[in-house]
Amino acid sequence: MSLVSHVDVPPALRRNVLESWGAAGERWLGELPGLLDAVVDAWSLVVEAPYVLSFNWVAAVRRADGSPAVLKLGVPSSEHLAEEAAALTSFAGAGAVRLLDRDAGRGALLLERAHPGTMLRDLVPARDEEATAVAVGILRRLHVEPAAGGPLPDLVRYGGAFRRLPREHPLLPRRLVDRADRLFDELCATAPARVVLHGDLHHGNILRAGREPWLAIDPHGVIGDPGYELAPLLYNPDPRHRDDGLLALVPARLEQLADGLGIPLDRAVAWGFVGSVLSEVWTAEGGGTPGGRPLDVARLLEPRLP
Repeated sequence: MSLVSHVDVPPALRRNVLESWGAAGERWLGELPGLLDAVVDAWSLVVEAPYVLSFNWVAAVRRADGSPAVLKLGVPSSEHLAEEAAALTSFAGAGAVRLLDRDAGRGALLLERAHPGTMLRDLVPARDEEATAVAVGILRRLHVEPAAGGPLPDLVRYGGAFRRLPREHPLLPRRLVDRADRLFDELCATAPARVVLHGDLHHGNILRAGREPWLAIDPHGVIGDPGYELAPLLYNPDPRHRDDGLLALVPARLEQLADGLGIPLDRAVAWGFVGSVLSEVWTAEGGGTPGGRPLDVARLLEPRLP
């Protein structure tokens, strides 16, 4: 008997999976109910309710002993799942949710559930300095030395996105893309340290918790310069919505992040610019429309570049 009679696949999840993984994604969507049944049975889980779904099927679950957890199912060939698992293993629960179990063949991760799970974004903008301090504290714990010969990729691989973008994109000034491309290479080559990076730490990926006051979720998992982490904390939350009030917070956030992480301010400015442009390049690459707050942040920081 099937453990799950029906699995809802919202349009956004279907679209993202098909655009990202093509035929493999289509197979995965068709197999999802059976995969969910198999994982629920193997790990003795009770499924409670799915979360908002974008690229993976994610739901709150209960384990056999009644303890809460989160189940994430994704296309088994997805590098992101493997890198998320490797990053969480490196963090070992210090500043991030714990990886409780993994089934690589089925593309399944069982994760610690942060409770109550409200987002750091709830502090913005009224308590923005406090929110930035929380992010600094999380990053200082996450930035551990990578394991020798481990599976996490090097940050330098992200640089190819600048060169894949068509030369004449109507919404992204080429001078910004070319400058970000050059700076990215320079910053990676002169990294003062190479640590495990979350890779996408922002106000929606830091949740209130019980084991620790705040825990990070959903790491991308990459190895490189700590300064790479700054940009998402400058253009979030809601990066696709332009907001002059939030943009005005960028200089103070930048100085607080640089000071808290021990990054020279000129280097912090450069990473903030590079990461903001890269975000817009990825938006364009994924078929979206660039021109949100990341582009505004890049333009704000451009005059301050070293």
